[in-house]
Amino acid sequence: MKAAILREYGQPLTIEQVELDPPKAGEVHVKIEAAGICRSDLHFMKGEARINLPAVLGHEGSGTVMDVGPGVTGVKPGDHVILSFVPYCGRCHFCLTNRANLCDAHAATAGVLFDGTTRLHKGDQRITHMGKVACFAQEAVVPETGCVPVGKDVPWAQAALIGCSVTTGVGAAMFSARIAPGSTVAVIGAGGVGLNVIQGARLLNASKIIAVDIGEGKLEFAMSFGATHTVNPTIQDPVEAIKKITGGVGADYTFEVFGSPQTALTAYNAARKGGTVVIVGLAPIGDVAGFDLVSMVRQEKTVKGSYYGSTRPAVDMPTMVELYRLGKINIDDLVTRRYKLEDINKAYQDLDGGEIGRGVITQF
Repeated sequence: MKAAILREYGQPLTIEQVELDPPKAGEVHVKIEAAGICRSDLHFMKGEARINLPAVLGHEGSGTVMDVGPGVTGVKPGDHVILSFVPYCGRCHFCLTNRANLCDAHAATAGVLFDGTTRLHKGDQRITHMGKVACFAQEAVVPETGCVPVGKDVPWAQAALIGCSVTTGVGAAMFSARIAPGSTVAVIGAGGVGLNVIQGARLLNASKIIAVDIGEGKLEFAMSFGATHTVNPTIQDPVEAIKKITGGVGADYTFEVFGSPQTALTAYNAARKGGTVVIVGLAPIGDVAGFDLVSMVRQEKTVKGSYYGSTRPAVDMPTMVELYRLGKINIDDLVTRRYKLEDINKAYQDLDGGEIGRGVITQF
């Protein structure tokens, strides 16, 4: 089959013919129908995050079940599924305490499937699976718990975005922060995930939702997803602007959705006394944000991380699907660009260049 391979950090992905072994027990063979262009993959491409090379990236996807391995009962050939990049074991401490997004077994087997091996290879050379998904390819073998069934009425591109950006962003607002109605919210970074944090804040009836980004096009786009105010840090001090919008006190909830020490500090400094700072964006490895410890104590600020929106994919992805069906969240307009797999490097150039919305590979 055809796949996009990362062979060297800082170099373009190469389109190659590779081999995919059949699914083993508890695994599912999927034909990839759509794959989102997400910044998390770009971190690996730039070497800002590390994975064993060569690797097939891609963690935001949807597809059709082609075949299942022994013991699989949750899906069958012909089913439409959303792919989760945090499949779970169901047995570790975090799975048993309702936090499957933090599954220990998944974390311990990064880049391979749960049995510690890969299904991807080119001859004798084994190829790593990003997130146990590896959907920058025509097909994938994934764990059963990484497949979330979805109705055939949900378009492929929209289903793929539920696999990461929608669930991560809306989940951060709903489950990580648990935004209270009437609260003020600032979202630092109006990319694909940030737009979904904004949608989540709107869904939870926040009174003011402030989008912060250096791209004027992104800020204008954010208004259509629920932002009530916008701030461009290249024009004005973002912390002072957020305080002015919120009556001089700062936002009740701030979200960092880009992934850098600078934006994390902006989110921290823009939060009011007693406010909650949620770090959603993945920064390059080794980056550290230095918060002022005295202000954290005296102002009783809360700083917390949000991985995959603190969601339980098997339970909360179907909720996202239903919110989409009901028109409560807008996924259709998030999809602003469609690509062929062969154009994946152009897709990432567009993302890195600040294009609005989300790109999706829909032709393989």
